[in-house]
Amino acid sequence: MRNLNTIHLNGLRALDAVGRLGSLQAAADELGVSVGAVSQQVIKAEAQLGQVIFERTARGMIATEAGRLVLHALDEGFARLSAAVSIASRKDDTILTISVAPVFAARWLVCRLDRFAERHPEIKLRLDATTNLVSPALCDVDIGIRVGTGKWADVKAELLLQQEVFPVCSPEMAAKLKKPADILTLPAIIDGHAMFSWEVWMREAGLSGATPVTRHVFNDASLCLDAAIAGQGVMLAWQTLAAFALAEGRLVAPFGIRAPTGFGHYFITAEGAREPKKVKDFKTWIREEMDGTLALFR
Repeated sequence: MRNLNTIHLNGLRALDAVGRLGSLQAAADELGVSVGAVSQQVIKAEAQLGQVIFERTARGMIATEAGRLVLHALDEGFARLSAAVSIASRKDDTILTISVAPVFAARWLVCRLDRFAERHPEIKLRLDATTNLVSPALCDVDIGIRVGTGKWADVKAELLLQQEVFPVCSPEMAAKLKKPADILTLPAIIDGHAMFSWEVWMREAGLSGATPVTRHVFNDASLCLDAAIAGQGVMLAWQTLAAFALAEGRLVAPFGIRAPTGFGHYFITAEGAREPKKVKDFKTWIREEMDGTLALFR
């Protein structure tokens, strides 16, 4: 790291800001200095690096080929510095920040949080509902729950639940079904963002190659579930999505045939970091709650 002694940090910050924001003015606004000061820092940094990072054009500052490599590395480096500052500033062990997909939060997690609060009144929960895979090492998120294969870079992934899928429909529709092939007589509600197709379940049910007739396509699994509850068709659901509606009797899972998708729900934490007690407590509670959900399918 001795090469860092040859260049000022302010110069690197100026290069990074101009590269991200695309102009001297935007970089000056972010850094709280004048346009002239940013320009001088960029010129000085280029001289210290011995490399032209930006071409000066009528369209503004355009990164050179070599500059793009430098800027990419700077972007990653400053992100890690920012994460280090965030970690150092964490003082409140009573706040647990959780990142989960909105559908998991709405259909499974939120309705159970009162039980966590009863067990751990000293911990306040902060829920970040997003489909983005966040890296706990680079932000203030303590733990995430994500669906996938568990092979994500720069995070520790710990399996919570192997995902299985199965048809669900209203009790009225389910009453018409006598055998698995009867599913093909019902209109299908399709989740356009699903990571699997109906073939996954059809193969498990001995109906490989059969395709249900599509009625609706939504880009959100919660909307699909609401449509199924309303009696508009049959959808392919999974344990955490359908558990509450099944327990209430608003949906039925006919035939009891469940098909593994090859995906799973995983805990996501910072790789190599010490796991605080609040995270351990949350994971223990989630596993107990998940056991209760899985009991519905035994």
